[in-house]
Amino acid sequence: MELEDIYENFENDDIKDTTGARTQNHSQDEGKDGKCGGRRCLVLMTVCLGLICVLLLVFITLYITITAERNLLKSYKNTVEEFNHTIISLQDKNTNLMTENDQLKNKFNSLSQKKLDLETRVNDLTAEKSQLRGSFDALNQKKLELETRVNDLTAEKSQLQGSFDALNQKKLELETDLRELSKRGNGWFFISSELKSWSESRQFCRDRGADLIIINTEEKQRFISSFIKESVWIGLSDIENEGNMKWVDNSPLKQGFWERNEPNNADGNEDCIELNPAKLVPNNWNDIPCSTMRKWICGN
Repeated sequence: MELEDIYENFENDDIKDTTGARTQNHSQDEGKDGKCGGRRCLVLMTVCLGLICVLLLVFITLYITITAERNLLKSYKNTVEEFNHTIISLQDKNTNLMTENDQLKNKFNSLSQKKLDLETRVNDLTAEKSQLRGSFDALNQKKLELETRVNDLTAEKSQLQGSFDALNQKKLELETDLRELSKRGNGWFFISSELKSWSESRQFCRDRGADLIIINTEEKQRFISSFIKESVWIGLSDIENEGNMKWVDNSPLKQGFWERNEPNNADGNEDCIELNPAKLVPNNWNDIPCSTMRKWICGN
């Protein structure tokens, strides 16, 4: 039995006892109205059920949409987090790259400064090399000049040596000729071409087997005075005993050919005798210091 029928019977039983026929008519009218209200309720319930279905469909749609959006949001969130991680990683990399860039800039600046220093050093060394090259060239030129000079001097020395040897040979020949020309009786004599003291002159003669010349005749005095041109030592002195003239063979002086007022032993230091051809012949002997430099005559 339907709910509307039960409700209608309940209402009819209550109304029969009090109202009579009119009530019965009235109940019939109300039954008709109840039937109409049940239909409305059914329609209303159908509409409500439809609305509920629509709402459920809307809810399901919203739920699906919200779930999809939530998943999408979660996906976006994960993507954002990944982006954030990526950004942080990129920022770290950027920081590291900036640091490396600064280090590279510092190294570049250091290398640039070192390059400038090296270029300056190279320029200085190049200039120094040029100076040294100039000095070397100058020294090399000087060396060549000195070598040329040495060669010239060597050649000149060779020429001079040859000339000296020739002169020495000529001197020996002249000495030999002079000895031959100067022989008188049993003796000969030699006139030097250089200057020595009396003792050195005597030693020169003795080294050659002779001694300073002894003049014991006027003839020999005049002969020697005739060809010498300047003062020479003779073998007469009073070195051992002042005023006691002796020849180099220790024989005493018997005849002297003294200049006027000679010998006078001036200053107490005139012990050796020279022959001065500029004075009057034959008297041209003079006593002078033995250290005076004179030429000499060797004889035997």
